[in-house]
This record gives sequence, C-alpha cells and structure tokens, in this order.
Amino acid sequence: MEPFIIFIKSIGSIVALFIFTKIMGKKQVSQLNMFDYVLGITIGSVAAEIAVNLEAEFYKGIIVMAVYTAISLLVSYITTKSITLRRSITGVPVVLMENGKLLESGLKKAKYDVNDFLQEARNSGYFDISELEYALMEPNGKISFLPKSKYAPLTPSDMKIKVDYKGLVANLVIDGKIMEENLRQINKDKKWLMTRIKNNKASLEEILLLTCDSKEQIMIYKKEENERNRTILE
Repeated sequence: MEPFIIFIKSIGSIVALFIFTKIMGKKQVSQLNMFDYVLGITIGSVAAEIAVNLEAEFYKGIIVMAVYTAISLLVSYITTKSITLRRSITGVPVVLMENGKLLESGLKKAKYDVNDFLQEARNSGYFDISELEYALMEPNGKISFLPKSKYAPLTPSDMKIKVDYKGLVANLVIDGKIMEENLRQINKDKKWLMTRIKNNKASLEEILLLTCDSKEQIMIYKKEENERNRTILE
C-alpha cells in the first residue's frame, strides 16, 4: 500500500510543481538571480518532501508551494515598480574590470579569484584579458564582457555593407510531419509545400527537417538510414 501512496503523491507533487512553475514564468528555467534560485530550490524541496513523507499531508504541502509562488509573483511585481527594492532583492552588477584594469575590490565583492575570472573569460572566447575593456558580473552570476574596440568583431555596419532582412525561419516539416499551423502562418498550403518537396527530389517521409525563410527559400535535411554515432570529438 505504501508504494502506491508514494506513487500517487509523487505524481501529484510533480503536477503541482509544474503548475506553480508555469505560474511563476519562464524566469524559473532561465538564468536566475539569488532570490529566484533560493525560491526554486525551496519549492522543489517541498514537492519532494510531500512525495516521500507518508506522514506529510498532501494539501499542506500544496499550500506551502502556493504561498512561495505567491511571494515570487509579489516580489516580481514589486521589483518592476521600485528600482530601490529591485536593487536590494535582485542585486546589481559588480564591476570586475574597468578600462582594461582588473579590479581586486570587484573580485572580492563577487567572491571570485583571478583563476575563476580567467576561466570565465576563456569560456567566453577571451584567452587574453588584455583584449577586454569591461567585465561585469550580472545579478544572475553570469559575467558579461566588453572587448576593446580594436578587438571587437566586425559587423556589416562597420564595413558599410548593406544586408538583406532575414526574419524568422519557419519549420514546415519535422520528422516527416507537416506543421500545418506554421504553413498557415506564412500563408502557404500543403499543395505548395508538396510541390517544393517534389522539386527538390525528396519525399515527405524521408525529411527530418524542412525550413523556409522570409524569401521562401527552403532547406531540406533528410533522415540518414545508417546514422553515425561517432564524432571527431570522441
């Protein structure tokens, strides 16, 4: 009987956790600030507790999760209205490098040492920090780097090159299935799609992915019969 009760409570806690996470929004599955991180961990712990603790009453756990969710929504609302509270609750960026100079005070405030900073710089593609102008630790713990002007990547604007608008690419076929809603979004129908597939000497069943850009240019990625699992990175 106990395994069955645990199973039912586990399903219930997962459903409740999913619902409350959806209510709190996508921020809970993206880069979190410290408050969001603590809140998410706590709600997850409550969900686990009501699932495995036979003595814990299910509805009480749901109430606790609902309260934490309400607090999260309240704090989100407050921080959008007050800059002072936003800085107090979610934090402010910490300057780690300014005008090409590494700031020891910033590193201490962020609880970072030089090796940690160098690792983050390498992860972002900067193996020589003399190429950097600024480095900021964001409230979510991620470091943003601004390279010096002479090391910044060239853009079409820098080279005075005019580029065409690309827009979003629509996925029209995924794993051999037509995405009818996406077809309607670009004002096309199945007949148009099948004609384009036929013109590319392909069949619907063999298509892994078919995309269409704003200029109605399509790209077809076919399924592989003998797909290779090994890569050059192994």
